[in-house]
Amino acid sequence: MNHSVYVYILVMAGVTYLIRMLPLVLFKKEITSPFVKSFLFYVPYACLAAMTFPAILTAPSSGMIAGAAGLGAALIAAYREKSLLTVALCACVAVFVAEQILGFLG
Repeated sequence: MNHSVYVYILVMAGVTYLIRMLPLVLFKKEITSPFVKSFLFYVPYACLAAMTFPAILTAPSSGMIAGAAGLGAALIAAYREKSLLTVALCACVAVFVAEQILGFLG
């Protein structure tokens, strides 16, 4: 096994540790700024969306059309304030139905 793999693992462990440790060391007081609080509240959602959105449209085997159908179904269910499980199930069913229809037509 190549020894550089161990270096990569150590660097990744160090970066992960620093990301988690630095806020605890740098910010001793409670954050009171409403802007900073709202920014920090939405960061996880923005990161999750940025990581998953490209895969939503390219993951289905029939292409972007089925992915767009699943995305649309998920957006409608989320807009109607359904639970996370319901939104995910609606998206999965929409992709499945769209792939079946596209497979039948093509």
